[in-house]
Amino acid sequence: MLLKSEIDLLRAVPLFAGIEPSRLKLIAYTAETVMYREGQVVCRQGERGDAAFVLMEGEADVSIASDGGDFVVAHLKTGDVVGEIAILCDVPRTATVTAKTRLSALRVRKDAFLQLLRQFPEVAAEVMRGLAERLSHTNAELVRARNLAAGQGGPR
Repeated sequence: MLLKSEIDLLRAVPLFAGIEPSRLKLIAYTAETVMYREGQVVCRQGERGDAAFVLMEGEADVSIASDGGDFVVAHLKTGDVVGEIAILCDVPRTATVTAKTRLSALRVRKDAFLQLLRQFPEVAAEVMRGLAERLSHTNAELVRARNLAAGQGGPR
């Protein structure tokens, strides 16, 4: 993919919407475009997190391993960011991300991602907003699962 098209794609990603084009060029230049085929693992739960991924085209599933098998907890689409938790918290990957379709992603190395957050408070705020939304969704799913397990069902 050409650098200009990567910049255009980055500009369309909410996370990077407020960043001036010259800075987007730097992000695109320091990042790596990676391609995945349907069913291919982007990152695996438990692995060391050395990069975050911005989905440029395609879809992916986020799953967590459990005693009953893998449990899909989220569906990602173009513009979504994944892998930032392992970077921000310096913990192993908290989930496995698998390409649901042919997938193109921008792989942003840990040091570049952290530098991006330091330089652009608006990006840091957008990352926090995304994490908060995910936490809220996860909490709602846990309540729903607990109600189902207790035989209470969900809201009707």
